[in-house]
Amino acid sequence: MPHRSIIHTDLLVLGSGVAGLSLALSVADQMRVVVAAKCAAAETNTNYAQGGIAAALAGEAAITGHIRDTCESGDGLCHADAVRTIIQESAAAIDQLTAWGVDFARTTRGDFDLAREGGHGERRILHAGDRTGHSIQQALLDRAMQHPRITLLPLHSAVDLITNRTLARAAPPDERPMPTHVYGAYLLDRGRNTVKTIAARAVCLATGGAGKVYLYTTNPDVACGDGIAMAYRAGAAVANLEFMQFHPTCLFHPAAKSFLISEAVRGEGGLLRLVTGERFMARYDARGELATRDIVARAIDAELKHHGHDYVVLDISHRPADFVRERFPSIYATCLRYGIDITTQPIPVVPAAHYLCGGVVTDLRARTNLDGLLACGEVAHTGLHGANRLASNSLLEGIVMARRAAETVRLRLAAARPAEPEIPLWDAGGATDSDESVVISHNWDEIRRTMWNYVGIVRSDKRLARAAARLALLQQEIQEYYWNFTVTNDLIELRNIALVAQLMVQCAQQRRESRGLHYNLTTPQKLPTAADTVLRRFA
Repeated sequence: MPHRSIIHTDLLVLGSGVAGLSLALSVADQMRVVVAAKCAAAETNTNYAQGGIAAALAGEAAITGHIRDTCESGDGLCHADAVRTIIQESAAAIDQLTAWGVDFARTTRGDFDLAREGGHGERRILHAGDRTGHSIQQALLDRAMQHPRITLLPLHSAVDLITNRTLARAAPPDERPMPTHVYGAYLLDRGRNTVKTIAARAVCLATGGAGKVYLYTTNPDVACGDGIAMAYRAGAAVANLEFMQFHPTCLFHPAAKSFLISEAVRGEGGLLRLVTGERFMARYDARGELATRDIVARAIDAELKHHGHDYVVLDISHRPADFVRERFPSIYATCLRYGIDITTQPIPVVPAAHYLCGGVVTDLRARTNLDGLLACGEVAHTGLHGANRLASNSLLEGIVMARRAAETVRLRLAAARPAEPEIPLWDAGGATDSDESVVISHNWDEIRRTMWNYVGIVRSDKRLARAAARLALLQQEIQEYYWNFTVTNDLIELRNIALVAQLMVQCAQQRRESRGLHYNLTTPQKLPTAADTVLRRFA
């Protein structure tokens, strides 16, 4: 299984979404870049983002309003410096995207056609119909594929980061350094079934979120929390993993898999109703359907449990049919394929795990506490989102922080080059091929059901304790299995979701209050002072 040579590069980017590709394109004129993607390079959370990208384009008043809405949505936990910095740089980020070929929708006068979504006090969402993420993904990917200094490695799953601890395995115990430096990563080449050793002067995690930790999610199958798990194992700090945002409106249909009904549908006047036709959001928030996602998701969850229904409906059939078809062409076509004409019928919807507001802790230069390791995009925790992400701030954070990460990498490579250590090739030890893959699928399913049932939209101390106990037993089984058998993509993902699930529960148990996306029936009150929950493997 080992690949018997080392691939050297200046920058290794793990992930090919908006953050990873933006970083690669920003620095490729000055250095060699390898971009690794677990599946096809276009299979990312970015590709499935429907609504758009929020930006303050009209001066200081627009910036102030965007900051206000972001902080209100974040429920007291946003980092003020991160919020102001990222929003102040949003106009430059949009300029960069348009320069790279992203074609945002415009009015007949040529201005951006700005939309409004839940939690936003005004229209500030740039979009490309209802496939904004796809448009951004394709424009950046096309450009990256043409760049001579960017090497794309699709179907390459990151196994682990290479750190000081990796290098010290053969050293006497008293000489082992702490893992303060990252030198590269081991990648499983899924096509050749070999593990490659990549040596890099800097590594950036842009691996996206962790929605697949839950049974029901809007995320693609690649979103297993891989970057968070690898970073934590290497010694990086992670924070606020209890804040998983459940999107209120995922299509409820037995044949549909994880299809999101965009926040923009409610922004354009869509109404939430019970299956009986009764509206209910006014009972939970004065903003009604335009309340923030945490409030809307909890309201739907409460109504479903109270009435025993399987779903609620989102109705935009009162808007002109031509407008609905033109504004939401992808949603219209997909729903029609399942027998739902959204111009005349309401859409059955349920909440589903959507976006992780916590992640690997970084500063505003995308640096983690490990030298040589950066992170940007959903995998990172900058403090922008607080306890609940404002709609359409995620693509914005990805592009702005990638631009800032680019400057960090440039400065790093311009500095005096340290002596490169001897990096060991991947060693599979005595691992053998497994003939018991059912173990992986069974444990995967149990983890996701445990998280959905006990660490969902509403939690309690008792539910969290049950989840922690079960996950601890599963972790023991998975660790034994991992070290005995040859690595596969399924095994890598199982190992990672098991760890991320444990970390989510630990963060949830540490938070002794209810705030934003974390609602605990045992501690329903909000503490007067907001603080992050931070976990780190090594002192």
